[in-house]
Amino acid sequence: MRSRRTVAYVIVVPLFLFGALLLSIACGPAFAQTIAGRDPAEPQQKVAKPKILPRPAGGVARAAIDEKSMRTLIDKLVACGTRLSIASWSDSSRGPGCGRDHIVARFNEIAQASGGKLQVVVDKFEGTSVRTSNKPAPMENVYAILPGTDEKLSKTVFLVSGHFDSRPSDDQDTKADAPGADDDASGVAVSVESARLLSKAAGNGNGGYRATLLFAAASGEEQGLLGSTHMVDWLKEKGYTVGGMLDDDIVGDDPAPGAPHRVRVFSGNGEIDDCDSPSRELARVVEEIDGRAAIRMVFRVDRYGRGGDHYPFYKAGLPAVRFTEPLEDYNHQHQTPRTEGGVQYGDFAKYLNAAFLGNVAQDNAEALRQLALAPAPPANVRLTGAVTPDAKVSWSAEEDSERAGFEILWRETTETRWSVYAFAESGAETVLKGVSTDNHFFAVRSVGKNGARSIAIPTEMEHRPIPGTTKK
Repeated sequence: MRSRRTVAYVIVVPLFLFGALLLSIACGPAFAQTIAGRDPAEPQQKVAKPKILPRPAGGVARAAIDEKSMRTLIDKLVACGTRLSIASWSDSSRGPGCGRDHIVARFNEIAQASGGKLQVVVDKFEGTSVRTSNKPAPMENVYAILPGTDEKLSKTVFLVSGHFDSRPSDDQDTKADAPGADDDASGVAVSVESARLLSKAAGNGNGGYRATLLFAAASGEEQGLLGSTHMVDWLKEKGYTVGGMLDDDIVGDDPAPGAPHRVRVFSGNGEIDDCDSPSRELARVVEEIDGRAAIRMVFRVDRYGRGGDHYPFYKAGLPAVRFTEPLEDYNHQHQTPRTEGGVQYGDFAKYLNAAFLGNVAQDNAEALRQLALAPAPPANVRLTGAVTPDAKVSWSAEEDSERAGFEILWRETTETRWSVYAFAESGAETVLKGVSTDNHFFAVRSVGKNGARSIAIPTEMEHRPIPGTTKK
């Protein structure tokens, strides 16, 4: 009996391994290509390769990131003891007012180095939530604004934001320390460093950016996203259209072996079908600009059961994503500093990873740079051609002497990323011969002569009644 069991075991193991090998082969790219080859080719005839312009030269170099100044700002914010938004705004040595003062001072240094191009604004308001005991509480946001140079695009704003408030375990305890190094002095440092990098380029006479850039440090995040909710209204009141919002929240720590890893970028699908919300398109363009080796897209509006300052923008239908570190350590978030059972709790600067934080700053700054250099996205993007052999894509756009043309994008309905199908110099209808409207999604984006791309605008499908009904 023992010999039979042994023989059976010897036979089963190789079969198991062989099955696993087949599964790994079946799930790989070669298998996918084999399966794709079982479908009719689309289009049936050969199509010329599309014209692909190189992306803008002069990208933000990793060596240009000033990790030392980022860490200095974080240390100054931590030294405020707490930055809980319902604590004192008038105390210059402790509380949110202390944090505000350090941020304003650093922005002013950067503004001076930019030759006065960067404009620093302190935006005071009141916010109300359960975490303010349902009573209006004073709040302040800090903005550094780099105005766009293009008359038609200067009221389009691309912004990066971190929140400078912090909190202890009890979100009502104004006496307890709340260092908040990672959550979210790290995000503030990314926003401020992006301001330094991009305003420096504009100040050196490099032509500036077509759209406006805004570098924000928000308050009231821990009291219910009060600062970012107010920011949405403030931008609207000032007449801005939000082209894209990058929220950096908890972007300083990367403790897992092998660091630095990719930063996670969260984006929600909104109310739109087929994973094509403005926020999802912003995530795709960030990944395309910075590369898959730097960006890990996560198709969720935020970490499971949690929220951040991009959420009010997202709910308003605006393109907004969240940058967050690869693997969070919850002992160092929302914790009053203490040691229990040999475990140290508290969000201290000593846990930060400078190399990872610097990478995130580069990712943000380069994404903002290219987006602010791009033409306006197309409008009225439509897909027609149902019950015909050809897909027909059309769009409109205002005249722009700096635009080279438009890229028509397509992807399988189960594919994550766009591919360029064709390049068109004008916005007239383009017929995609032999391409089914059923099997792919389509989008269009503007391309500047400098190679900068706008966010892609997915096609809006024509709504045809279901046969025999009046439903669409």
